Amino acid sequence: MQQAPSQTQVDERTVYDEKPAPRDEPFSHHIFEDDPKSKASLRIYFKILFMITVLITLTIWGILSIYWGANWRFLTGIHKMNGWIVDFDGGPIGATITQAFMNNTGSKEQIDWYTVPASMFPNGEADVADAIVNERAWAAVTIHSGASDRLNAALSARNGSGYDNQVASAYAVEARNENSYVFFVQPQIQTPLEQAVVAYPQVQAQRVGSGIGDLLTTAPNLVFAPVNYTIVNLRPFDIQVGTAIDFVGLIYMLILSFIAALGNFNARVLISGLERRLKLTRLIMLRIVVPVIIYFWLSLAYALLSIYFHVPFDRRFGHAGFVIFWMLSWCAMLSLGLAIEAMITILTLRFIPFFLVPWIITNVSVVFFPIEILPTIFRYGYAMPFYNVSRAVRTILFRTRDQVGLNFGVLIAWIVVSLVSIPLAQAYVRRKQVAEWRASQHTREDAHLGDSEASITTTQG
Repeated sequence: MQQAPSQTQVDERTVYDEKPAPRDEPFSHHIFEDDPKSKASLRIYFKILFMITVLITLTIWGILSIYWGANWRFLTGIHKMNGWIVDFDGGPIGATITQAFMNNTGSKEQIDWYTVPASMFPNGEADVADAIVNERAWAAVTIHSGASDRLNAALSARNGSGYDNQVASAYAVEARNENSYVFFVQPQIQTPLEQAVVAYPQVQAQRVGSGIGDLLTTAPNLVFAPVNYTIVNLRPFDIQVGTAIDFVGLIYMLILSFIAALGNFNARVLISGLERRLKLTRLIMLRIVVPVIIYFWLSLAYALLSIYFHVPFDRRFGHAGFVIFWMLSWCAMLSLGLAIEAMITILTLRFIPFFLVPWIITNVSVVFFPIEILPTIFRYGYAMPFYNVSRAVRTILFRTRDQVGLNFGVLIAWIVVSLVSIPLAQAYVRRKQVAEWRASQHTREDAHLGDSEASITTTQG
């Protein structure tokens, strides 16, 4: 009779027949491996990717649309730009040129031209030019005093040798917004004036009548070209590298501020551990003082870069122009960078890029074309850092309307808001950190107490 195997023999055979479980070693798994840990990791991975894709999609539709909107139908807002016609002549030449402009206004895509009495300008055309520089209008067309009388005198004398047919001047400021000047201000000045130049010889022919034959012989210029004009660009955008400072450079300035804020966060939180070592008041002091010092130096480096490329900062304020630009750059970096410093506290590294994108877009959207011609929603741009830096830079470089004090005031207001927000955000985060630390301490104490009780029980047993 065969003897049944003992329990010890069965256990030994079972252990011998079982295959050892594979070790969970790093760098050794496939993507779709049938393994619980690999599946869990893939679920987490694709969940994060899905959330990021959704957030980026919402950013495209909700934030990038702001910039698209600023460049979509801006032509329909040109009528919000005003233009003056000032007739110092009061004769047929003035009437013809005025009528030409009245025939080219009224559409949403045309400058709103209207007549202004010459009596408003006691110093003549010099006052008109000064008004355009000070942005009381986008453009002005003046018909010179006595233009019709001089032409009539030349016609009566049948002598055109001493006659100057420059009877009108148009004034505009390119440096106020070079894009609008090129795209529609200059063309909408030139078109009516060309029409007047073509129309006036016909008006004059009717007035002269049969005497036109003698004029063709003695003074043909009085028949074919009795009127002409001059376009005066009062403040030309004549510093090409100014584009780097005034538009693209603003984006670079924000990116540099972002990099500085990011480096500060990494050094404070992830590497040195100062975030969890310092008292709240000392941490707040560190977070405010350090960026101020860093941006002071970075703004100087940024300003010196423009000096290297011979940007003339002395046109408006003399030698103080460079210092003003440096301080402007410092305030700009503080207003842009401290806002990031405040937001990174709440959003952390994971979500701060979703603040950077709208921060760039909302600023950029209001500096390419004049805010006046954009939809009403873009009026927020008057309070944005980019717009005010751009305005101040134009004053320093091109001597446009001086509102530098107001521009600095807006930037300082942004800095103050951030200086208030940073302590509040840091206090909120510190409260959470302390609560989490206390919870972990309680958990550790409970675990230590459980181990002690188990050890006592084992000893007593």
